[in-house]
Amino acid sequence: MWKRIGKVLQIAATYMGTVVGAGFASGQEILQFFTRFGNWGTAMIVLATALFIWLGTKMMLIASEIRAKSYEDLNKALFGEKYGRWISHFMLVVLLGVTAVMLAGAGTIFYEHWNISYQSGLLITIGACYFLLRKGLNAILTVNAIVVPIMLLFTVLIILDTFRTPEADRFLTLTSDHSIFAAWASPFLYAAFNLSMAQAVLVPLGAEVNDRKTIVAGSWVGGIGIGFMLLAGHIALSVHMPGIQQFAIPMGGIARELGSSVQFIYIFIIFAEIFTTLIADIYGLTLQLHERLKWARSLIVLLILAVCYVASQIGFGTLLSTLYPLFGLISFGWLFLIIRKKVAQR
Repeated sequence: MWKRIGKVLQIAATYMGTVVGAGFASGQEILQFFTRFGNWGTAMIVLATALFIWLGTKMMLIASEIRAKSYEDLNKALFGEKYGRWISHFMLVVLLGVTAVMLAGAGTIFYEHWNISYQSGLLITIGACYFLLRKGLNAILTVNAIVVPIMLLFTVLIILDTFRTPEADRFLTLTSDHSIFAAWASPFLYAAFNLSMAQAVLVPLGAEVNDRKTIVAGSWVGGIGIGFMLLAGHIALSVHMPGIQQFAIPMGGIARELGSSVQFIYIFIIFAEIFTTLIADIYGLTLQLHERLKWARSLIVLLILAVCYVASQIGFGTLLSTLYPLFGLISFGWLFLIIRKKVAQR
């Protein structure tokens, strides 16, 4: 029993660590997808949480059912042999771009917050990635088992401090001029974007676990954890609306109010979130390329890191604004097909 509980928590931590990326930790994703819609944001977070529980479970169960070696196998099951291969080609390119964005983000944190040069930050991050990824999926599970509890601790600190403020209930009364249709679309867009990216690591994880009850329990715990952190961020940001919208990193402004030690934890969390997303994406890309090229995985990891290092010279902001909207175009179609896909009952 204890072994199953441990595996459930590993799946949950990996799910949370993969979905809750740097955009989430900064507060920008929560602000753009939920808080700007006022009191509707809370209902939208509940809906997004339900989507993460349902579709995260479904994705891993399908991966387990078809014994998927990589996310291409899942896409072939969703889109068919021909189109699944083309979708996977597209995702390969975009995941490389997203990985370059994460690497550039890590270098930016070293430069802006730790007084270490951008290039040195890139090389330190690359070295840590290569060392950990030599250990395979277990490295991702271990990193998330460390990072996610720290992330949860920070979330609890934020929410406790928020509830001590006079306007802690603003998330229930906050109004918005945005369209109600845009509000209802936001949880679907958010779930589509994050789940389609997370499949790079969730598909091989589901295939490896190969135990229905463990997958279902892990997805429930992970999905609820994602929902809790979304809600905590939304409540905290609502107190500071509309002024908080002027900040590039909204949660940074809130963290500063809690003192320098909490702000240090926050910066560490931002880096840790970038790092967990980075190694998850590289792992998924490695499996995908290994299946095609049959090269040694360590060589493929080095090649991916080299390509991302070159791309990261473009800069964090430029990469982010160019690649993320492009990836969003295909995510909605992917979401629709995974909703339609039936899972065998066992």
